[in-house]
Amino acid sequence: MLDQAPGSTGPEEEVFDLYSDIDENPFPLYERLREDYPCYWTKSGKAWVLSRYDDVLRAAQDWETFSSANGNLLDEIPGRAGGTLGTTDPPRHDRLRALAQAAFMKKNNEHLAAPTHAIAHAALDDLVKRGRFDFIADYSSLITVGVLFRLLGLPHQDPADIRDKVVLSISTDRKNRGRNPQLDAAFKWITDFITEEVAKRRKTPQDDLITRLAEAEIDGDRLSEREIVLTTGTFVMAGVESLSSFMSVFALNLCQHPDARARCAADPSLIPRAIEESLRYNTSAQRFMRTVAKETQLHGQTLKVGDKVILAYGSANRDWRKFPNPDVYDIDRNPQGHVGFGSGKHFCLGNQMARFITQSAMEDFLARIPDFRLTGEHFDWVPSSNFRSPKKLPLEIVRGA
Repeated sequence: MLDQAPGSTGPEEEVFDLYSDIDENPFPLYERLREDYPCYWTKSGKAWVLSRYDDVLRAAQDWETFSSANGNLLDEIPGRAGGTLGTTDPPRHDRLRALAQAAFMKKNNEHLAAPTHAIAHAALDDLVKRGRFDFIADYSSLITVGVLFRLLGLPHQDPADIRDKVVLSISTDRKNRGRNPQLDAAFKWITDFITEEVAKRRKTPQDDLITRLAEAEIDGDRLSEREIVLTTGTFVMAGVESLSSFMSVFALNLCQHPDARARCAADPSLIPRAIEESLRYNTSAQRFMRTVAKETQLHGQTLKVGDKVILAYGSANRDWRKFPNPDVYDIDRNPQGHVGFGSGKHFCLGNQMARFITQSAMEDFLARIPDFRLTGEHFDWVPSSNFRSPKKLPLEIVRGA
């Protein structure tokens, strides 16, 4: 392991530039960090990067040392920190999570099956006729926006337009190395849209998640207006982008591993295992931020109060110390302990819903389109310092002889 400290020692070149095209293939860079710079100071992000599984897991679970209260995105959205599940620490976080969970878990996931299958079947009728399509625009976004908006009680919107706004809101301006007014405007549109809907629920309650968030109460405590809006916004952003992206990355994994694809198509009972392996192998939630709240030592480095720390979940899931042969996509693996949904206090609240919708949608997809391939080797990735997701995923059906 090589010693390194911010601005003084370490490699001359930037090993891990967050504003480069690292998400084309971040895994060789992660490997170099894990082996040579497990606690790496990135000049581009002005933050420490933790890349080994044990370090990432410890930081994710130790909120007293690694705080989320100043935000969890590397280029944080203005006005968001302190008002969402991901940007608060206990005891405030526990209050928010308990109230959100009281609303979110009022129904089990089975009520999502019918709308998921209905949207999937309608989309697949069209895709089978066409033969070529963009998996994201023509399938995963249709399902995630349609099901999520139904769950929240939001009025119908063009799925492509909603995804565009969500993608913009979580994107990074690589040229300016941070955010820009266009990205902030997209997030403002989302919050303004939700604010109007919350106001409507105050006047006329409905059987939907926004109403349940507004009415959720524990020991006389309720969510504030800002908390309802930002919590709903988090569900929209996570559901539209993270879930759609994960479903798309899962489809990409099956494209790139035809044996796994063929097995899942022939035996749908293998899909849940393949989903867990995809969460380990290629999670869309690659990197999240914490702020050092108590000075700590790690790999010979001193992390001072106020320092930013990047938890590289995508790297932790490829650490051979935890997962043997980590760069092999193996649907027979049992990847217990992967951090595809995070860990600790901020473990994803919607993880079971994400699994359920992905499994339902991909069962339908593989039943109708058991063999498919990419129409080109190259495609663009969303420019984000946190998420790894393709902008488009162009596929074509492989017809039987």
